Amino acid sequence: MCNVNEFSTKITNKIPVFIFVNKTDQSGVNKQRILEQLKNQLSDAIIDFSIQDAIDMEELSLCNEELLNHFLENNTLDTALLKICIEKRQVFPCFFGSALKLTGIDEFIDGLNTYMNCPSYPDKFGAKVYKIARDPQGTRLAYMKITGGTLTSRMQITPDEKINQIRIYSGEKYTTVNEVPAGGICAVTGFDSAYAGQSVGSDTESEIPMLEPVMTYQLVLPEGTDALLILPKLKMLEEEEPQLHIVWNELLKQIHVQIMGAVQIEILQNLIKDRFGIEVGFTSGSIVYKETIKNTVEGVGHFEPLRHYAEVHLIIEPGEKGSGILYKADCSEDVLDKNWQRLIMTHLYEKAPVGVLTGSPLTDVTITLVSGRAHPKHTEGGDFRQATYRAVRQGLMQAESVLLEPYFNFTLKVPAENIGRAMTDLDRMNAKFALSDETDVSLSVITGTIPAVCLSDYQTEVASYTKGLGRLSYRMDGYYPCHNAEEVIENFGYDAERDTLNPSSSVFCSHGSGTVIEWNEEFSHM
Repeated sequence: MCNVNEFSTKITNKIPVFIFVNKTDQSGVNKQRILEQLKNQLSDAIIDFSIQDAIDMEELSLCNEELLNHFLENNTLDTALLKICIEKRQVFPCFFGSALKLTGIDEFIDGLNTYMNCPSYPDKFGAKVYKIARDPQGTRLAYMKITGGTLTSRMQITPDEKINQIRIYSGEKYTTVNEVPAGGICAVTGFDSAYAGQSVGSDTESEIPMLEPVMTYQLVLPEGTDALLILPKLKMLEEEEPQLHIVWNELLKQIHVQIMGAVQIEILQNLIKDRFGIEVGFTSGSIVYKETIKNTVEGVGHFEPLRHYAEVHLIIEPGEKGSGILYKADCSEDVLDKNWQRLIMTHLYEKAPVGVLTGSPLTDVTITLVSGRAHPKHTEGGDFRQATYRAVRQGLMQAESVLLEPYFNFTLKVPAENIGRAMTDLDRMNAKFALSDETDVSLSVITGTIPAVCLSDYQTEVASYTKGLGRLSYRMDGYYPCHNAEEVIENFGYDAERDTLNPSSSVFCSHGSGTVIEWNEEFSHM
């Protein structure tokens, strides 16, 4: 059975839900009590479908007005109408059984076949990649669902890639096929650029993972192990698990891992040991911060050591919340040739910029190329790389920067006698919250938002002071201004002007040699 968070996520994603309650063959299990708990914690529209001839039609009809009208007129319910209600998430069929003993499995499968509407698919080929993995020989596999047309072996999946092999897996074994029709699920080889959430062909909407890592840990390698040799192996794991981010710190020569929390650390340790035979450790975790800006600035970068020349002008402005970084070009070809513009845009994409407060990743900004200069003899491709990076950095040095931290949406359920303690804790943890009108049996419900760093291990505290009766659930809400920015910035101790990997200065030619001009003096030299 899915837990409350998983169920809520499925509802948010508009996915129809069938529930199977496992291990109900064990002594002392009360199915009716379990059903009541499911209704209280998840939805009143969860209905027992275990025995087809014994479904409570009257209870089922109360889930939807159309169902009720049909039941009152006909004293029965129409299967086609039920399918629509289930598809719209107005009814959630529930089944009981034991998967190990195959008890209730036939009824569950029959229920899926009877009450699920098979979607119609377009004739044009489309597919959704949902997983990346590797077989025992190390072959990269892209698992996908075909959402239109037919996938065939040797099909040109991208301009540069063809499908080599199509596999239909059953457990660890597979059979190869020449084609898969719409609605089918398969794994393919040859699609090496695929990533989880990617759409192909007529399925145009690619998706990013809903969960964004909020914790970062430094990877501790065994003595004598070269981090640069381990990095490509970890990048393979990153492909397979989209919610795992591997970050290489060039300055400190360290590998950092960004994940959701401590539970994933244990899983990752075991995975690295099993896959690569290396026992690793991790430092204590810290929050993944980000930075953005409040105002619009023009960033300039000039790179002119002897016999080199490039200049770039960028407008950097605040973007919409959650938009990441958007790059644009609004530069006349009369000012800068199109080939140089394309090169600048390539350099913008190739390096993720960091903020000037803590060196954390930049987000929610739009960077627009508006002007630039090249020399007919002295400009080389690498010159624009230097000028582009310096223009971004010079602009950020002028901007009013804002430190962002991750926030969670949370729901806290506690017994009425613990509500005072809970509200005091939440106030102390800088949460914004309200007491909900919703009740869960004898539990009071509090909902709100809270900085991820403040929530920490509060789940354990809740279990302790409510004697196991309290429940805390939460999910990522997004990045907002940091509640204790000054303290965090001081603890980082980051000096933007001394970051040699992200220089904000420009290089001008003076008396036959390159001269470094600091960011706050560049405009007077342009």
